[in-house]
Amino acid sequence: MKPIVSLLFILLTTSILSGCASFGKGMAEAYLEKQQSADIRRCEIWGKAFSGIAPFLDNKTGKMKVLMVHGVGNHLPGYATQFSEKLAKELDLPVMSKQYKNITLTHRLDNSKNLGNLRITRLLSKDRSRELMFYELTWSVITAAQKEVLAYDNSGEYSFRRAEVNDLMKKFSNDTSPDPIIYLGESREDILVSFAQAFCWMTKSTWQDLPDDTRQACSFNNSTTAANIIKDQYAFVSHSLGSRITIDGMQRIAMLLDQRDVKFRNALKTKKIPIYMMSNQLPMLQLGRKTPEVSNQNAAYCNPEGEKYDQRMLAKTPIIAFSDPNDLLSYAISHGFIEKYLDSRLCIDVTNININVATIFDAFGLGKLANPMDAHIGYDTDDRVVALIAKGIGNSNTAKIVKDRCRWVETID
Repeated sequence: MKPIVSLLFILLTTSILSGCASFGKGMAEAYLEKQQSADIRRCEIWGKAFSGIAPFLDNKTGKMKVLMVHGVGNHLPGYATQFSEKLAKELDLPVMSKQYKNITLTHRLDNSKNLGNLRITRLLSKDRSRELMFYELTWSVITAAQKEVLAYDNSGEYSFRRAEVNDLMKKFSNDTSPDPIIYLGESREDILVSFAQAFCWMTKSTWQDLPDDTRQACSFNNSTTAANIIKDQYAFVSHSLGSRITIDGMQRIAMLLDQRDVKFRNALKTKKIPIYMMSNQLPMLQLGRKTPEVSNQNAAYCNPEGEKYDQRMLAKTPIIAFSDPNDLLSYAISHGFIEKYLDSRLCIDVTNININVATIFDAFGLGKLANPMDAHIGYDTDDRVVALIAKGIGNSNTAKIVKDRCRWVETID
């Protein structure tokens, strides 16, 4: 996506510059470079303090495990490598496993299904005392076959008739636009099973317990699964449609296991599992969907004194929602949205982060300009985003870049 984004932005900028005869080429370039060197991008946080991942790396009885779930568009295993490496650097984990472990995900009842790839990396501190297991879910193979319906539109027979830039935009649209539509159809179940399989493999205890380079289904019905759930710590990092998949996936897991495995269900009720949502799209992806089976009952399910407290899915689900205001596909999460459209049994608490991940330019007095595509895909490479996921805010570990560059408005009940 980056080449397309850059090309479109350069063309747009060039068209603006061409109308500014008062500027020579060298002056224009210097003008833009000066704006880039003075980074004034906003970072505004509204919510409660949160710890990030760092404190749980010292867990002596279990592991800290993070699952990355991508959004729309075709992805290949390894798409989260840059993010995981930046996260490791921020957490001071310079040692990693020599090789990844790859599991081709499949259905427990139908092993012929290819439900994507799970890639696991083990990251450690120099003295091996702190450890993070990073899981990268690639589910786009599930929707790839259906998107072949549009493949003819990308062929030379049709594409050569378009202007070059329009052709690039159309190919990008053909790759990304169908996924939310497909997710509302028959493939939704397979995508949610893919997520469930990824989470199931996360509940296995150690690096040595994980298979490698195999197609294999995972089962929650294991004598040690509930014990692992209790001792391990979990977090999800999602992008765009991946956030909807994560929310729906956790609801599906909890509801399926509600009638099967009392130990697992009770273990899950003790967990606080944060979801770090990049380019949050939950409000848009709610359009056309029914409201959850259980809503507007947070007090009953999430307060220890509540009448339905023992029926909750999780102890708490903190959502840290990153949104660039110049990202045309990203939205903040309002309190009213949580109550009405998100399952009360998840006990969700939201922190909204309004952050410019794309550079904003002053287009020579014609107005402010930011590349909307950079604003959509730039979260996982932004140092402030990575630092917030790693070390949170409002605690002694908060990264210097966050203290210096972000404004925090703490909220209270």
